[in-house]
Amino acid sequence: MKFSKLALSSLLLIALVFFLVACNNSASTDQDSNDESDTSSDNGEQAEEGSEEEPVTIVYARGVDTTPGTDAVIKAFEEKFPHIKVEQREMPADTGQSHDQYVTLLSSQSSEIDVFNADVIWPAEFAQANYVLELDRFIERDGINMEDYFPGTVAAANFNGKQWAMPQYTDAGVFYYRTDIVDEPPATWDELIEMSNELKGEGGTEYGYLMQAAQYEGLITNAIEFIASYGGEVVDENNNVVVNSPETIKALEKMKEIVTSDFVPENILNFMEIETENAWIEGNAVFARNWPYMMSSSNDEERSEIVDNVEMARLPAGDEGTAAALGGWMTMINRYSEHPEAAWEFVKFISGPEGQKITAVEGGRAPTLSALYDDPEVQGVSSLFANPEFREVLQSAVPRPVSPIYPEVSDIMQIEISKVLTGDQTSEEAAKNMQEKIEAAMAE
Repeated sequence: MKFSKLALSSLLLIALVFFLVACNNSASTDQDSNDESDTSSDNGEQAEEGSEEEPVTIVYARGVDTTPGTDAVIKAFEEKFPHIKVEQREMPADTGQSHDQYVTLLSSQSSEIDVFNADVIWPAEFAQANYVLELDRFIERDGINMEDYFPGTVAAANFNGKQWAMPQYTDAGVFYYRTDIVDEPPATWDELIEMSNELKGEGGTEYGYLMQAAQYEGLITNAIEFIASYGGEVVDENNNVVVNSPETIKALEKMKEIVTSDFVPENILNFMEIETENAWIEGNAVFARNWPYMMSSSNDEERSEIVDNVEMARLPAGDEGTAAALGGWMTMINRYSEHPEAAWEFVKFISGPEGQKITAVEGGRAPTLSALYDDPEVQGVSSLFANPEFREVLQSAVPRPVSPIYPEVSDIMQIEISKVLTGDQTSEEAAKNMQEKIEAAMAE
């Protein structure tokens, strides 16, 4: 009987030990499960599965690239990160079609693409719609110095105090002048008016100045350059509409003075980039505003009448200095990407010094990193890249209004500014109308 009691006690003790061990293992398993859950977050910000060396494929969507630049930068990236394969997806050459396809895909929370190129006017819209990842945590973690980039390229991707894209390559409005007619370009808009009146007709020219004044997006880039050079803004950094100001009114008056002058073509209100380029390379003007690409066509011996007689400079200054409208492309990460860490490594590479140098040398794209313009290989790509004036143009480039409803803002501005240039309303009326209409659009 004593033996039975002793055996029973021992069995109960052993059972208790097994019970406690089992409970402890269960708690540990639950905790591990909770810890794994905590390493990921909603909206595609999951941590990568497995170690960072686990093979992964990301999809990079970008516009048509007829140069070897994109292939070269991807090859270099994959050599540096052999566990990450980059699959390309080519989007339409028409940026409007690309935009609409991205909206359709991202609004459905699709993870089909991981990284994509974005026009400089898209970041605020895509951020507001919750389509893309904010990049600040990556930037801070990896010690990226955003001051290394041209200020305008950073500002264009900053919305509500957060960075939503990395600058990849840039573009900006520049000023061209005939070196066989003038030694120095005009420093101010008033000097441009004076010199254009005086010099039109010299060297076989018909006009003093060419620009883009048709009612389309190019009108906005020209208008932004006038407005910023006189100290005005359309939307400030806090997303407040501030276009109805004395600075904007003065800028629009100066723009109208030029557009309605005798030294521009009579049909200047129909001029877009192509009309400007054609008239310019035919030798019909002393001065012109266009994008950097026109330097190449100016020196094309098969097309141009002014080969070796063209230089570029910063646009003329208003009361607050010179300003160039920002163009170019950014790189963004789909919020619903299943591989955000790998996507960031790719974005960091192609927007960093190594990737941007490859894109410049192999693709002719203008870097957004100021220091690359000191690199002899980059300088050898184009006379523009070696020209200190071009770097100053990029340094002073200003973004178009950073707004989640930019397309609507642009449409409003196109209509109101065109009415000023045609004489159908005053600059004061245009500034007031733009203020009210843009505010109303933002309130919807």
